[in-house]
Amino acid sequence: MSLAHEAPVAVGRATKAQRPTRTWPEINNPAAWAVAAILLVMPLIASGFFLIEIFATTLILGTMALSLMFLAGYGGMVSLMQLTIAGFSAYMVAVFGVSGNANISLGWPWWLAVPMALALATAFGTLGGALAVRTEGIYTIMITLAIGAAFYYFTNQNWAIFNGHTGINNVATPRFWGVNWRADIPFYYVVLAVAALCYFAVEYVSRAPFGLALQGVRDNPRRMAALGFNVNAHRVAAYAFASFVAALAGVLQVWNYRQISPGSVSVGACIDVLIIAVVGGITRPIGPYIGALIFVLLRTFALDFLVRLGLDGNRFRLLIGLGFLAIVFWSSDGVIGLWQRWRQYQRREVSRSGGGRHHG
Repeated sequence: MSLAHEAPVAVGRATKAQRPTRTWPEINNPAAWAVAAILLVMPLIASGFFLIEIFATTLILGTMALSLMFLAGYGGMVSLMQLTIAGFSAYMVAVFGVSGNANISLGWPWWLAVPMALALATAFGTLGGALAVRTEGIYTIMITLAIGAAFYYFTNQNWAIFNGHTGINNVATPRFWGVNWRADIPFYYVVLAVAALCYFAVEYVSRAPFGLALQGVRDNPRRMAALGFNVNAHRVAAYAFASFVAALAGVLQVWNYRQISPGSVSVGACIDVLIIAVVGGITRPIGPYIGALIFVLLRTFALDFLVRLGLDGNRFRLLIGLGFLAIVFWSSDGVIGLWQRWRQYQRREVSRSGGGRHHG
């Protein structure tokens, strides 16, 4: 069954020639080109610690949050199970691939284990989405959180497949063409490539007919249904796409740490992904990566900062929480919203000063 009926399809074809050409906003943005250049040459200027623990981790968490941003920003659906989908994908890589737990892992090569993990994780997220789309608002948040909590407790108590609270360790990483792709520099470029593909895929889908229809469903589902669009089908398809993005991040996550355990899919970690997306900005795809960078920097360095102040280093989450409250209080669109407000203020000041000189 198609996502739209024949009537809107005919209207879309009739108005196709009248639609303005959709362009990529980053093409004419010098700042975007500068950031891209810095990311490409990062291995030349950063140590192994910063390359993996800061920048690669930022890109992985940002990609997870990107899947949430796509659902919330374009579909109006706040899902707290995106980390759960990534964790499910990571577990499947460990179960089907090679690891230190030979009695659990099936020993498939990575090029078979990874597609299987992506397919199963996408199906898992799509089924969860099919349940979630039957609810709205706070109920969507609660049902996706319930799925995440159920998966956490299941992995923590199941020993036959998930090895209980110990998890699965020493997960094998790819080696081909004579390259160890888990070495710092190759792995960084793999993560960067996947993050870039996911970013541009979200940008493209948001401008495609499906993305535009999804935004219409977000704004006025009753009107879209009256126009002939299948509202639930669009929402489930959005969950499927977001699940695939989250599953890719899960594969990178398990390769990064070479292990997966229930702690990686805990309820607190699920909420962290929401915080990352909201802090960065939930209306544009770049927002999750900005939020992930802030989160990783605070998580990495706040502990030492608090210890130097004579405080308990374990309270670093207090700083994250205070920062989250401050940003949400001043801007409903996170750091991106603050940046846009500052630019608008600067433009007004320039206009006023220019107008004053002209008047004089």
